[in-house]
Amino acid sequence: MALYDRIGVGYDRFRRADAHIARRLFHLVRNESEESCFAKDPYLDVACGSGNYTIALSEMGLRMIGIDQSETMIAAARQKSGDVRWSVADAERLPFPDHTFAGAVCTLAIHHFSSLEPVFAEVYRTLRSGKFVIFTATKEQMARYWLNEYFPEAMRASIDRMPSASAVAESLKKAGFQSVSYETYEVTDQLQDLFLYSGKHRPELYLNPEIRAGISTFAALADPDEVEDGCRKLERDIETGRIRKVIERYQSDSGDYLFAVAEK
Repeated sequence: MALYDRIGVGYDRFRRADAHIARRLFHLVRNESEESCFAKDPYLDVACGSGNYTIALSEMGLRMIGIDQSETMIAAARQKSGDVRWSVADAERLPFPDHTFAGAVCTLAIHHFSSLEPVFAEVYRTLRSGKFVIFTATKEQMARYWLNEYFPEAMRASIDRMPSASAVAESLKKAGFQSVSYETYEVTDQLQDLFLYSGKHRPELYLNPEIRAGISTFAALADPDEVEDGCRKLERDIETGRIRKVIERYQSDSGDYLFAVAEK
């Protein structure tokens, strides 16, 4: 059973497309030099989940197709939009002909792939030309999350599953992409999509079990006893103000997440 078939129920209560992230995805993936193709050729959202960013990009004018291996997530996506073509599919075996898409995105999902290269090779095959934009965190960035202070084993397991920036670049180039560039992203206290480090400036968010249920690190990788103990310590540090010192100690200039942009 796919992970999000298990944790997908109620997922959208705290997970929604963040407006800033959606705008950056749009501007990074859109092929501005081919406006006629931009109007007619579809764009692919790989591992689209319940379709929040797929729908946001569709509403900005892109013709979107979203695929995910979770039937639960695709069922939720279909209920939200009939303007997007949705498909339950394996990212390693995309059900589309060569050169179908003008571009592709993948948001907060590459750590769920058993191997990057087969997925990236399929995206490359199905792109006519254009860009593949990945929004993700890296091992290096996650090592600087202050969550390590309170949930060290869960974070260790999560970091182990996350590809490094160099591994992403290497896999993209092996798949055929000619260039890879990066744009870092810093979490703000206005972030609307409550993914793993969304509480960077709002630590009280992690005390809400419903929010944790929509974050795979807590929902699938964390030991319940560690979560209970970590939340107890976190709540105490919020009350005493110690959390500010913890957050300062984990400050980093490498960004919290990044957009990797690969060009075909």
